[in-house]
Amino acid sequence: MRRAALAVAAAGLLAGATACSSEPDGPELSVSGAFVPEPVSEAVAGGFLVLENTGGEDDALVGAVSEMAEKVELHETVENSMRPVDSLAVPAGGSLELARGGNHLMLHGLTHKPVEGDTVPIELTFEKSGTLTIDVPVASATHTGR
Repeated sequence: MRRAALAVAAAGLLAGATACSSEPDGPELSVSGAFVPEPVSEAVAGGFLVLENTGGEDDALVGAVSEMAEKVELHETVENSMRPVDSLAVPAGGSLELARGGNHLMLHGLTHKPVEGDTVPIELTFEKSGTLTIDVPVASATHTGR
């Protein structure tokens, strides 16, 4: 029951989470499937989501901030090793998946440990589309997004 309520809440929170470029054929971004697994401590949490770009121009995720974290980093995972990066591409007509074991957000220095059912506000910054603020639901620690 709680999992179904979380899914409904997530869908409602993310409905309308879009960022548009001022260019008519520019990037058209939307967010789906966002979640933060309940972290084990206040030290760090991961953030996962899918960014879809239905527009005619590439964009890039170039930063993120949250009032619940001292800093948010963009990470990529290469050969089972994660590392911070300056940007992640969101191709025109394509998507960028931030998922467990792959590219993701790392929230460092949390103000408190969020628990399942909470939401984490995250502001995403894009190279061309400006900023997009989303309220990301906190899911169980074992949630995979699928």
